[in-house]
Amino acid sequence: MKFAANTLKKLIFLTFTLLLSAEFYGLSFSDVQETISDVFSFSSDSNEGSTTFRSLLIPYGGRSENMGSAYTGLSDDISFLQFNPAAGSIQKETQLSVFHNSWIADSKLDSIAFTTRTGNFSWGTLLSCFYVPFTEYNLFGDRVASSYYSETVAGINGSYNFLAGYNFKGIALGSTFKTALRGMPDYTDNNTNEIISHSGLSQSAVAFMADFGIMMQFNFLKYYSSRDPNVRIGLSAMNMGAAFTGLGSDEGLKIDAGLPALFCAGISLRPVKPVLISVDIKQPVNFFDASTYLIPYLQSGIAIQFTSFLSVLGGFELKGGNPKISAGFEFETMKIRFNANYSLDLTTSFNPVNKISISAKVLFGDKGRSLISDKVDELYKTGLIYYSQGDWQNAINTWNQALKLNKRFDPAILGIQSAQLQIDMFKMIEESLQLD
Repeated sequence: MKFAANTLKKLIFLTFTLLLSAEFYGLSFSDVQETISDVFSFSSDSNEGSTTFRSLLIPYGGRSENMGSAYTGLSDDISFLQFNPAAGSIQKETQLSVFHNSWIADSKLDSIAFTTRTGNFSWGTLLSCFYVPFTEYNLFGDRVASSYYSETVAGINGSYNFLAGYNFKGIALGSTFKTALRGMPDYTDNNTNEIISHSGLSQSAVAFMADFGIMMQFNFLKYYSSRDPNVRIGLSAMNMGAAFTGLGSDEGLKIDAGLPALFCAGISLRPVKPVLISVDIKQPVNFFDASTYLIPYLQSGIAIQFTSFLSVLGGFELKGGNPKISAGFEFETMKIRFNANYSLDLTTSFNPVNKISISAKVLFGDKGRSLISDKVDELYKTGLIYYSQGDWQNAINTWNQALKLNKRFDPAILGIQSAQLQIDMFKMIEESLQLD
C-alpha cells in the first residue's frame, strides 16, 4: 500500500507538470494528451472492456468521485454501497441520497440509495440506472426507431461491526446482493422499416452478483483530539457473479461474458483534523477468461475541510493509459449535504471529456446514539468524582450504570477494576489490623 501511495504521488506530480508546461509553452491540449498517453502507456490494457455490465464501474458521483474513487478504505458516506459493503455499520447517520452523473456523450447514471443503522447493525438499499439514447436510421438516413439502451441495478446491503468498543473499534463485515437488467431497445426490419416486437429482448441480459467487504479503523500517530479514529483500512470483493442472455428465447438463458469483478484494497488517513487522504488499488478480474490479465487501477484522493460545513476535494485515478483528475466541493446546510464534482477524464475517450456529477444526501440523525454516548460520558465523569473522594463503591455503581448503556465502554471497565482493587486492598489492611 505504501508503494502504491508513493507511485501515485509521482504520477500526480508528473501529470500536473505536463499540464502546466502546456500552458507555459503554449502547446495544444492534443499535444499534451499525446505526451501523457506516451508517459502512461505502461498502464494501457488491451483486455480492458472484455466484461459486460460496464456501468457497474461508473461511480455514482459526488463525494466518491471527488476523491478519485479511492473509497474502499474510506467509505464515510452512503457511497460505501458501491465500494465497501462493510462500512454501513460504522456510518454515523441514517442517509437518503440521490446522485446524478453525466458520463460520456449523452450517457447518464442516476442513482438513489438509503442506509440506516441500529447499534452495530446496518442495512441499506440502492437503485441505479445507466441509460443512453438509442436512435436507429435506415439506409436513406431517416430515423426509424428511437429509444434507450439501459443497465439498471438494484441491491440490498447488510453489515455488522463486531466487538466494537471504546479502544478497539471493531471489525466490520458486510455484503450487498445485487441484480442487474440490461435493456436493449427493439430494432426494425431492414425490408419493411417496421419495429420488430420484442427484438431487443434476445440481446438483453440479467445478472446476479454479490459484494463482500471488511473494514477496520484505529488510531495511529494521532496528535489531535477526536473520538473518531484517524486511520481506516478496507478490503472488498465487488461484482462477484454472472450475467445471462437469452431472455424470452426458446433456448432459455445462457451465460454472457463475465461481470467486471474487482478485488480492492484501500487505506485512508487523517494526519491532522482538517485533512483527509485516501489511496486505493483495485485489481479487475474476468472469471470467465482466467487467461485474461487485467492491469490494476490506482486511485487517490484528498479532502480539506475549511469550515464545519464546507470542504474542498480532489482526486487522481490511473485506469488505462491516461489519468482522470477530479475536483469538487462539499457543502452542508440544514442536514442536507451537497457534493459537486468536475472530472477531466482522459481514460474513456481519445478526446478529453469534461464531466459533471452531483449528489444530495439527507441526514436523518443517528437514532439517539449521540445522546446515549453523552449520557455514558456524564456517568463516567460522575464516577471519577466519587473515585477521587475515595467513595469507590458509588464509583463502581455509577460506572455499572454507564456499562448498561454501553457494555464495551472500556474506561468504565478499567475504572471498576481499579476501584474494586482499592476496596479489596483496604479490606485486607483492616483484616490485618484486626488480627494484630
